[in-house]
Amino acid sequence: MASTIHCDIVSAEGEIFSGEATMVFAKGEEGELGIAPRHAPLLTRLAPGQVRVETPEGDEKFFFVSGGMLEVQPHMVTVLADTAVRAQDLDEAAAVKAKEEAERALADRGAGMDFAQAQAQLAEAAAQLAALERLRKQLKH
Repeated sequence: MASTIHCDIVSAEGEIFSGEATMVFAKGEEGELGIAPRHAPLLTRLAPGQVRVETPEGDEKFFFVSGGMLEVQPHMVTVLADTAVRAQDLDEAAAVKAKEEAERALADRGAGMDFAQAQAQLAEAAAQLAALERLRKQLKH
């Protein structure tokens, strides 16, 4: 039997996933992270992007987080996300629309525009679309 680590993914709305994993992958602010069982303790901020959980059965589960914190203990990974959604539940049309609106706001650069907020919205929408694309590729295999 493969060695496992318990993984919880939660957001303000509630628990999205709780179960055993052989590996957990997430996008930290400093780069990509791969967490295996008995990983050294770690606390880091998450960038908007995909969290991928490999289960002991060989399945992969995909989630999108808009940011948050990742805590790693030797036998547990906790993702505390601002917003967390199962990748298959993402709304592609809404993500495309949000990306277009953020790009327009950045191109316009009007006096009333919040540049940092527009950049954050663009990054989140792009991360959602990338998560959907990865999910499509995974489903083809």
